Amino acid sequence: MTVSPTFSSDMVAAMERAAMPDFARWQRMVYATGGCAQPVRLHGERVTLDSRTGEVLDVYRTADEPTGFLLTACGNRRASRCPACSAVYKDDTYHLIISGLRGGKGVPEEVREHPRVFATFTAPSFGAVHAHREKGGKTLPCRPRRDHPICPHGRSEGCGRRHELDDPQVGQPLCVDCYDYIGAVLWNAHAGALWREFTKAMPSVLARLLGITRAELRRMVRLSYAKVAEYQARGLVHFHAVIRLDGPDGPTDQPPDGVSVELLDRAIRQAAQQSAVRVTDGLSLTVRWGDQLDVRPVYVSPDLEGVSDQRVAAYVAKYATKGAESAGTVDRPIRQPWEIARLKVSEHARRMIYTCFSLADLPPYRELLLRQWSHMLGYRGHFSTKSRHYSITLGDLRQARADYRAEQARIFLGLPALDPDKTLTVAEWRYAGSGLRNGEPFWAELARQRIATARRIALERDKHVA
Repeated sequence: MTVSPTFSSDMVAAMERAAMPDFARWQRMVYATGGCAQPVRLHGERVTLDSRTGEVLDVYRTADEPTGFLLTACGNRRASRCPACSAVYKDDTYHLIISGLRGGKGVPEEVREHPRVFATFTAPSFGAVHAHREKGGKTLPCRPRRDHPICPHGRSEGCGRRHELDDPQVGQPLCVDCYDYIGAVLWNAHAGALWREFTKAMPSVLARLLGITRAELRRMVRLSYAKVAEYQARGLVHFHAVIRLDGPDGPTDQPPDGVSVELLDRAIRQAAQQSAVRVTDGLSLTVRWGDQLDVRPVYVSPDLEGVSDQRVAAYVAKYATKGAESAGTVDRPIRQPWEIARLKVSEHARRMIYTCFSLADLPPYRELLLRQWSHMLGYRGHFSTKSRHYSITLGDLRQARADYRAEQARIFLGLPALDPDKTLTVAEWRYAGSGLRNGEPFWAELARQRIATARRIALERDKHVA
């Protein structure tokens, strides 16, 4: 007796997609996007001309494609939205950070001799929360009951339980009625402004510590940095920053004698202490950094006291692809209030989202756009930023990759090399939609996995060769 295999509806749709006449070309496009989970479809054309004679050298039209469109990667940095594009973003961020620490990508290797630290800036407390604590490899009680009184709502301000890192209670308030949700949301909303205040305070503090004026400081020292935002389990952002001191011309210039890691450490702590953002409303709230400020020297060798540059770059790159979803919320905007009750989020995150909606229409907070950023628990700043002179830009890295792929495609097709000074390219593209259609997610994920496996094998090979 022969038993016919049964397939899921998704697998049947994938096989039907593979049977379509345009599948081979569509699959090559998907591989070109790296297996993007939500690629963008484009209509249009590109024409390359001889700038001197006007002769048409090359023409590409999506109308000539079997698919009728061209696919391009979405470029989303979030791993929860597109694993393929976030992997590229992560790699680019790693190279951006590491080049500012040990040179490369146009940054001289001498930059590794400049004073630099890895600093972590945290938010203050807005109420007691469950926490993972450990010492000597052993998990400790998060807040021993005997050390904490009963709160005004009749709940103990201590816990006494041992929470592992993956415990869903970590970050949740011990008493939701005591927790200052308004203060927490407004802190997130002003965290970006607080970072700007810190960067503005640093030159004044450095000048004071060196005993010179700010004008003299500009002729001696330049401050460079790259930072990334990370959500703590309690739903508040904190910043990890690589902060470096250069000579006045940037990474190519050695800072003068007396400008050291110790000086940079003192300046960061003093500037953080004096940084503040005044929230002009009836609450009379002043946004400041929390007491937990960690500053560690960055060294090339992992054997020295501090943290290695490779570890720092990997850490920053990791969190550049994460968002508020790591704190128990969602990775998409919330449009209507009725959606909040149906969200699959932690109750702590739900209360912060409700707080965003509650404050959004009040006159003092309308400019904060809290409803628009409620899925981010109020935070509306960039996740990764850098100063102009820290290192290469993400745009430069992307352009270099695009140029390389274009050159590889030209060689594969056997086309002649074009002189960019003698040619002109005119293009017109129109948005035709985005995302994968029925039966396509299977093949896109298969492409992503194959590309990721090939990259992993290449990295292992390179390590063995080195």
